[in-house]
Amino acid sequence: MRDGALWAARHIAAAIKAKAVETDKPFVLGLPTGSTPLETYKELIRMNQAGEVSFKNVITFNMDEYVGLPEDHPESYHSFMRKNLFDFIDIPADHIHILDGNASDLRKECEDYEKAILAAGGIDLFLGGVGEDGHLAFNEPFSSINSRTRVVTLTEDTILVNSRFFGGDVNLVPKQAMTVGVATVCNAKQVLILAFGSKKARAVKEAIEGNVSHYVTLSALQLHPDGIVVLDEPAAGELKVNSYRYFKATEQ
Repeated sequence: MRDGALWAARHIAAAIKAKAVETDKPFVLGLPTGSTPLETYKELIRMNQAGEVSFKNVITFNMDEYVGLPEDHPESYHSFMRKNLFDFIDIPADHIHILDGNASDLRKECEDYEKAILAAGGIDLFLGGVGEDGHLAFNEPFSSINSRTRVVTLTEDTILVNSRFFGGDVNLVPKQAMTVGVATVCNAKQVLILAFGSKKARAVKEAIEGNVSHYVTLSALQLHPDGIVVLDEPAAGELKVNSYRYFKATEQ
């Protein structure tokens, strides 16, 4: 897991620096929450504080946010991003974009989010994780592959998994969220997905070896011209031997 997380951080930093050599336009970075990216965020913080990469010309768009949870709630994704990344790097506050789950008009908030991404020039790299059922962001099974930023109702499985952040009480987990769509993510120039641990092995297998389907929304990455999935050994455990050997060979 740690090796994959560090690789991802260094890949992101290299992409930011490579664009800075080519143009003075901002690097546009999509970001997730959850436990999976934490080590990657720690390494990005270390690199930033060591002067190895700057976020002064980076614009970020987060994947999702709960509906109805106050921004200052400890489990809001606004709070998560501040305490795990933004408070420790040199990114300007007005470069940070996170959906407002308390907006008076949630549909307009979603539409404006898509417009803001376009106005920024599109996302250069979207970092993400994958749920145990293969979902990408809060695009639960049977979300359209053509979906855009919108309000969604969370499944019981997702609520149960996320209850660990709410003291194990499923009743405290919001039942709705706002999320970028599958198409929003896949329109990024590059998509980088992290999957660590044996609990993600089935989802990885279905997303990589299965058909492209609305049931496993991460499978849409098969259609992307520059999609990367970073796995540790346990997360790769359900892949066919030949698939595993193929990817190991191409990596070398």
